[in-house]
Amino acid sequence: MDLWYTESHTDHVRFSLQVKEHLFTGESVFQKLDILDTYEYGKLMTLDGLVMVTEKDEFVYHDMIVHVSMAVNPDIKNVLVIGGGDGGTVRELMKYPGIVHVDMVEIDKLVVDAAREYFPAVSCEVDNPRVTVLYEDGIKFIKGKEAVYDLILIDSTDPIGPGEGLFTTEFYSDCYTALTENGILINQNETPVYEKFFEVGISSNKKLKKMFPSVHVYQANIPTYPGGYWLFNFASKKYHPIEDIKEDVWNGLNIHTKYYNTALHRGCFALPNYVKEKIEHGTF
Repeated sequence: MDLWYTESHTDHVRFSLQVKEHLFTGESVFQKLDILDTYEYGKLMTLDGLVMVTEKDEFVYHDMIVHVSMAVNPDIKNVLVIGGGDGGTVRELMKYPGIVHVDMVEIDKLVVDAAREYFPAVSCEVDNPRVTVLYEDGIKFIKGKEAVYDLILIDSTDPIGPGEGLFTTEFYSDCYTALTENGILINQNETPVYEKFFEVGISSNKKLKKMFPSVHVYQANIPTYPGGYWLFNFASKKYHPIEDIKEDVWNGLNIHTKYYNTALHRGCFALPNYVKEKIEHGTF
């Protein structure tokens, strides 16, 4: 049987992978989850038919959502991960012995259970004693917390379904309050390749700029995400991501990464003109 997984990126663009086997399907009150074994990208997790993680390229996203902030402030102690149920973000955080504790707030237990079963190399640190996994709504969890976290990583899906509220002004304001005076927030910020995604990214950036004195966009190449090109926001109460990078300190930690390095750190903030101009103007 010639079996293919196909995701619609826009009304006119589709992305396909040939599938060896459909390994698992499950549905929670939040979303439908499938695990497929593909020829080119290994195991693939989808939520409501959208790629979340593949064995072949997951390291790009997880390296870039974690290590950029850690190289700017290697003294981070307490971290909040909102989303991230596949465990890859926590895996990268646990490479830092100086991190005291991580709260991972994932709304859907099904995602964590499936990752434990089918992506052990990604979810391998979820049960680390320095990690607390909370099956809660991150939007509700963050409310009322003041100066608790040095770093907040919003490892969310697109702004539909469970991820919709993670792109609002109210949520970002709650995150700001929950951060310490040296706090850093990182969120995945969609692709600039397609208009419907880039509009979300521009809006997210504008909202963060109203709260944080330092907000900067950086980029990574993720083949299985729409457009193959993804953006992140770096927002901080104190730090500039280039001027304040502790390059020698980070390199001295001898952290093993597959994508991130400190030379790439400097380069990833150098945006193409069409991205830079639209973010600066705040309009698509």
